[in-house]
Amino acid sequence: MCMWEVMEGVRSFNVEELFGNLRLFYTRVLSVGDGIIMRYCKIWAFQSINVVIGIGSLLSFLFAITCAYLYLFPSVQPAIPSYEIPKAVISVAKCNVADGKWIQDQTYPLYNASQCPFAERGFSCLVNGRRDRGYEKWRWKPKNCEIPRFNARDILIKLSGKRVVLVGDSLSRTQWESLICMLMTGVDDKRSVYEVNGNKITKQIRFLGVWFSTYNLRIDFYRSVFLVQPSSAPRRSPKRVKSTLRLDLLDDISREWIDSDVLIFNSGHWWTPTKLFEMGCYFQVGKSLKLGMPIKTAFKKALSTWASWVETTINTNRTSVFFRTFESSHWGGKNRNTCKVTRHPWANTRGRERSSISDNIIKVVKKMRVPVKLLHVTRMGAFRSDGHVGTWGDNPSVSDCSHWCLPGVPDMWNEILLSTLLADHE
Repeated sequence: MCMWEVMEGVRSFNVEELFGNLRLFYTRVLSVGDGIIMRYCKIWAFQSINVVIGIGSLLSFLFAITCAYLYLFPSVQPAIPSYEIPKAVISVAKCNVADGKWIQDQTYPLYNASQCPFAERGFSCLVNGRRDRGYEKWRWKPKNCEIPRFNARDILIKLSGKRVVLVGDSLSRTQWESLICMLMTGVDDKRSVYEVNGNKITKQIRFLGVWFSTYNLRIDFYRSVFLVQPSSAPRRSPKRVKSTLRLDLLDDISREWIDSDVLIFNSGHWWTPTKLFEMGCYFQVGKSLKLGMPIKTAFKKALSTWASWVETTINTNRTSVFFRTFESSHWGGKNRNTCKVTRHPWANTRGRERSSISDNIIKVVKKMRVPVKLLHVTRMGAFRSDGHVGTWGDNPSVSDCSHWCLPGVPDMWNEILLSTLLADHE
């Protein structure tokens, strides 16, 4: 609008008539305000009447001025409220997924383990006699984002023609089984999904591969609990040395991991005196036997070897690499050898939200020269004292507070994994 048009609009106003109307409006508003004030003064007699009347008059005057402004400039519309974009729409790839809480969700579980041929009997707690089902009805809700709802068909289409490889210990196998069972809910012909060698799912087999033939999708698992190369004891070793871990060499089956589109690692549960020194397994670097090397130091060295292998061997332009942090266990007692599975998650983490193993994984990954993503599951697992296998596993006489029931906590790891993958490719 030009300046002369504004001036003509201002001249067209009848100023005397306008302010006459304002004077009448102000008098009416003030009389209403005075009426209200008088009623309240009877109740609050101890307050100063002059102060109350002054405040009321001031508010009435401000109200009248506001109305006068809107009358003078009717073309100026009140601003439309602007709403902040909800934090829930922040991309999972940019969100600290580890910071959140478990919320009940009656739409869970995502599958029925008894109807999934790839769910190991030892992890199918309901099949093994567990009666409460509450542990299946929880979903992880990050503080600053929302994990997209799982849609098996959409995921299968987007993973068509891909090869997904999981490498690690039995917790990695649990995640592998969970992922397959989740995706099978989107397959019409279940016979089109099969283990490539016809093997039964057991913990003794070092390699398992499942083929989704309709979608040309492979999901493989390689058992490599230490990630580095197990070896026989060097000559002239002390009698207590039965075997070694070559901390400077990655597992010899690592060549089979290279040709992949998604590569997920884990390690940690076997890095204990029980699994190592008490079994006569010690550390070796080159030809040198490291009898006095602490487990924590050896684990750092092994991670460094793994990181160097990824940096020099994996084409990260093609392959998305993940490392899942240490999964919280809930062993109790003085020697951490008792297991009590609860009916509900803990209300807090009770100091289990961190572990030295996870801390070392995080440090190594952050220093790498190529992009590797962390699946930081330590804190979220710390709450889930209700989700373990307990006595509903392969051996009812031995309670298990390390492994998880399926369906259960590992499904959430996969939901985060898949949502991160999809966010990266959008």
